[in-house]
Amino acid sequence: MQEGRGEAVVWRNRALTLFDRVSVPVAVCDVYGDVLLANPAMAAECGTTPGRLRGRAVLELFRPQEATQVERIAEALRLRHRSRYQVSVVWEAPGGAERFGELTADPVSDTVEETPALLVMLRVLGTREPAPPEPARVAPVEARILALLAGGATTARAARETGLTTDGVTYHLRRLSARWGASNRTELVARAYALGVLTPGVWPPEA
Repeated sequence: MQEGRGEAVVWRNRALTLFDRVSVPVAVCDVYGDVLLANPAMAAECGTTPGRLRGRAVLELFRPQEATQVERIAEALRLRHRSRYQVSVVWEAPGGAERFGELTADPVSDTVEETPALLVMLRVLGTREPAPPEPARVAPVEARILALLAGGATTARAARETGLTTDGVTYHLRRLSARWGASNRTELVARAYALGVLTPGVWPPEA
């Protein structure tokens, strides 16, 4: 008896080693889809570590593209059917790109009577790169004021160049600062470049 138990432990350790080293993203989930165990490849798809996936709902990590697929699988599991189930999913990869692929779930247990766990494998089919952000929209007079500030203009000069009063220039700067959360004019100009309002690498600055 003791010898058989020791042999089982050895094979369990070998299986876990293989589980960790396989390059295919794999997880073991309970019948409700909560992760019990995940390998490094699966965790890498979520930008985390295997331990941090434990207890997470696999269908929250990988969003189904068709709700009816999930409903059919849930009903089949409730009836203790033991077919292989496939779900088309999308998820956000580290870096922000959207990936899409297919989850395959196989019910597994030692006996037919036991409530099965789910051996879940992920097949990555492709990546959709995030669309570049659109430049922030500002009024032409605001863009002109920002360009003048970036070139070192004072409030008085910006007023002369735009035909506004100094109070008018200050009004526009306050609105932009509140909109972008900038605490001073230097930060406001930096945000204008970061948001694509001002063109990098151009002198004098221009919108």
